[in-house]
Order: sequence, then structure tokens, then C-alpha cells
Amino acid sequence: MSIEVQNESGQEVDLDRLVRVARHVLDAMGVHAQAELSMILVDEARMAELHEQWMDEPGPTDVMAFPMDELDLRGSRGALPGRLAESTEEAVLGDVVLCPAVAARQGVEAGHSTADELDLLTTHGVLHLLGFDHAEPEEKAEMFGLQGELLASWKAAGRT
Repeated sequence: MSIEVQNESGQEVDLDRLVRVARHVLDAMGVHAQAELSMILVDEARMAELHEQWMDEPGPTDVMAFPMDELDLRGSRGALPGRLAESTEEAVLGDVVLCPAVAARQGVEAGHSTADELDLLTTHGVLHLLGFDHAEPEEKAEMFGLQGELLASWKAAGRT
């Protein structure tokens, strides 16, 4: 699995940890080992530009996802590695864009570290690339439930 990370945020972030949590999510969801994912960390100004351009909303946000190959793994709870069809073998999942400055503030508000907040946001962004959304109450329940399970299994495995 190819996971590339670029840090353009100007903040020090444990990039290896972000790769590990993304890989944990992709493995748990059964995404083929040949899939590609890109993660980009940006500052608040760049995130605000992206947020306005793509979501028509002002100000920076914490995470945005830009899917490439339209995978839809909704309903894939408990997927085992290799579960996906061979057609996903060389899938380019897309980009997850994170803003560490926003994550730092949210971590303080939530009572945990910036690293823990970035784990959550990485998980959230990857799930978006896999077809999950939270616009409707049912979708939100599925996505946030799965997100919680994935983060719990990440922590239980002691991979932080």
C-alpha cells in the first residue's frame, strides 16, 4: 500500500504515525494492498482557501477528503483484508488534507492531544475516501460508529 504524506503546514507532526493510522484503517476495511493514498498537511490559510473553493464555506476546517477512484465500502464493517474485488487492486483512493493548527485547537477542546485529534481526523478522512459520509442521520451513525471502532482498535493495538 502506498501512502504518501507531505507536510506543508509549517508545524511539526509525526508523519510516520499518520501513515500507521491510515494503514490501520485501510487494512481493517480490507482495502487492497496496491491502493494509493495521499495525505497533505496544510496551514490555516491554505485550508481556508480549499474549504471555500470546494465546500463554499468560510474559514479553515480540520480535514477534507478528495476521492479519486469512486470506492464505496459502506456496509463493510468487519471487512477482512483482501475482501475487495480485484478491480480495486490499483485504486487511487485520493487525497486527505489535514490542518494541524485546527486539530490542535480541537484536541484541547476535546481534552486530548493534537496527535490523538490527527488520528481521528485521518480516520475520518480515509473513511470519506471509501465512500462514507455524514450528511444524513443514518450515514452519520454508520460513519461515526465505524470511526469509533477503528480508533478503539488502533489504540487497543498499542500502535500510537
